[in-house]
Amino acid sequence: MSTPRPGGHDPAVRGFASDNYAGIHPEVLAAIAEANGGHQVAYGEDVYTERLQAVLATHFGEGVEGWPVFNGTGANVVGLQSMLPRWGAVVCAATAHIHTDEAGAPERVAGIKLLPVPTPDGKLTPELIDREAWGFGDEHRAQPLVVSLTQSTELGTVYTPAEVRAIADHAHTLGMRVHMDGARISNAAASLGVGLRAFTRDAGVDVLSLGGTKNGAMLGEAVVVLDPAASSGLRYLRKLDMQLASKMRFVSAQLLALLEGDLWLRNASHANAMAQRLRAGLEAGLAEGSIQGVGLSQPTQANGVFATLPDGVADALRKEFRFYDWDAARNEVRWMCSFDTTDEDVDALVAAVSRETGSR
Repeated sequence: MSTPRPGGHDPAVRGFASDNYAGIHPEVLAAIAEANGGHQVAYGEDVYTERLQAVLATHFGEGVEGWPVFNGTGANVVGLQSMLPRWGAVVCAATAHIHTDEAGAPERVAGIKLLPVPTPDGKLTPELIDREAWGFGDEHRAQPLVVSLTQSTELGTVYTPAEVRAIADHAHTLGMRVHMDGARISNAAASLGVGLRAFTRDAGVDVLSLGGTKNGAMLGEAVVVLDPAASSGLRYLRKLDMQLASKMRFVSAQLLALLEGDLWLRNASHANAMAQRLRAGLEAGLAEGSIQGVGLSQPTQANGVFATLPDGVADALRKEFRFYDWDAARNEVRWMCSFDTTDEDVDALVAAVSRETGSR
């Protein structure tokens, strides 16, 4: 076990609270160091940001534009704001990050009305969208002009390319645009076994928030405009919304480290595999009786496992592992796996669940 430096942390401590808890992937950290030294033009006129445009084109096709930003909330706010007039509204799942976990930033910073729709699995459908996609031309109602999808969803589920295409076709027929919050887009692609383009540009998505932080970056996402007709003003909105990095080369260098090769896919595949290992361990324990009273409440399609626990078990487990309640009223918790989660981490959590529930 390594010894933490004074005032630092113990790197042996592990948890399942969020893939944000993980550190920086060594290859990303090396890319930051390689981009250091000497001078590069600030605010995006650097060689790394220029190269990023070409790399994005290899994933999403020619003609796309990538606008690096600091974080996922910033990407969502800037991207959505670029898609809407002042009177526009966004239809999203009730569990969507833009609705539940961004402190009202889309509404307070961008002035966007959100129209949340309850879903059983975090996924919208054309029929669910129609619950809020109405009132077009009515001056008394904020106009629903964008559908925002999350891939993978906050409940760990994944949209297939066909599902995204059905939503996009429906939205476009209504005169609406489609935004995708891709904070965990790499996990979705790894789960589906397809490239990033298959369920974005090829499926009709207009603007994408491309995630990096949850997949091994220190910080940094990008707004990727897949259809130039769907977005305007990004050059100005990034600054207006405090998302314009002066030393942008260090954001772009991280995205390049992930996307130029297969690091994005390796990291996501590993995190997904650890979630599957966790689920399999819980299911095996339930089948043999060493784990009791635990329910698996959502499919495990990406890097998250959702479970309901007997009373008191979550608090007992938190003495060893950090994780979040998802629905405290149901004793439902969320366990997230990361690019650096190990077999030993997962097996220790399964053993702890067995220890705390097996005798109940």
